[in-house]
Amino acid sequence: MSGTTSITERAFFRRFPALARQLPHVALGAFPTPLVPLERFSVAIDPSGSLASLRLKNDGASSALYGGNKVRKLELVLGEALRRGAREVLTFGFAGSNHATATAVHAAAQGLRSISMLLPQANAAYVGTNLLVSEGANAEIHSYRSVPELSAGVVSQMARHRVSKGRWPFVIAPGGSSPLGTVGFVAAAFELAVQLEQSSLTPPDLVYAPVGSGGTVAGLALGFAAAGLSTRVIGVRVTELKHASGRKIEALWNDTSKLLRALDASFPSSRFDPTRLELREGFYGDGYAISTPESAAAIARAAELEDLHLDVAYTGKTFACLAADAGRGALAGKHVVFWNTYNAADLSVLRARGDASRLSDDLQRYLSVEQVVVKG
Repeated sequence: MSGTTSITERAFFRRFPALARQLPHVALGAFPTPLVPLERFSVAIDPSGSLASLRLKNDGASSALYGGNKVRKLELVLGEALRRGAREVLTFGFAGSNHATATAVHAAAQGLRSISMLLPQANAAYVGTNLLVSEGANAEIHSYRSVPELSAGVVSQMARHRVSKGRWPFVIAPGGSSPLGTVGFVAAAFELAVQLEQSSLTPPDLVYAPVGSGGTVAGLALGFAAAGLSTRVIGVRVTELKHASGRKIEALWNDTSKLLRALDASFPSSRFDPTRLELREGFYGDGYAISTPESAAAIARAAELEDLHLDVAYTGKTFACLAADAGRGALAGKHVVFWNTYNAADLSVLRARGDASRLSDDLQRYLSVEQVVVKG
């Protein structure tokens, strides 16, 4: 695909070439993603100037097709689907799931059809866009009122597709956060380390990133440890605790490390180290994709000061946490990186391809009212 970076060009896979040979992979993204200073926002949240540096690692620019953090995971997960000869992939999310939409778009580009199994959520401006983009990518979209209904739906859809297509759909974990998908963010940590070295920049003391399904922060923390950096990851929980628990993140770290060691014994042996990853509470608010006053303010300031567009579900709440920490002096003398996981690609053309009439009635309601609910 034009505008993508091959696996052999990535810092991580140059360091561990055996992994490049053995891990399934399809090039979807353009890497490294930009690392840029956030000078105006830094002054706004820290007028005393005690913050040593604040930079943006912009994974929003990971793909001109559909960017964000899911691209790094999907490169490996879709690579495995293709290796197994799959024709379809099935994954999960809420109605406006960035992961489900990214999967639909990038799977279609690889000749795979995506099946989205979705749960209801609070409405927001991005939800209708993601649904139409997914529909325009020929995704088969199903919605369910509850987790038990979705679970029954998975059994039904898997069986139906097995009969109609002659093979099972390849199942992708929510958020792409399987050990294989998490490898994408182990590689991302090495990417950042090389960018810093090439620019003679001090490695960050802290990296802030949202915690939805946990793969992004688990991979980054493991990757920083393997790269020999002392960087600590601040994971800001933005989904229900059952989806983003410390136990789940610990398991992802350990299982991903085990996978990498099995494929290349030169990868450093590493068990989960709780000092390297802090799971932050207090910014989730009243629910998934429901804005808080703090996240709404962070989104507005990021757009005004840095022309950085954040989302209500993930990055807005994470940015709010970073701003709050700076405001109480917790970042004095620290070098900090904010990891933007939200797509920055223009989706207007992809959205225009979507046919709203092909969405079920319970999904069409997300198209009629585009709102961000703020509770405080």
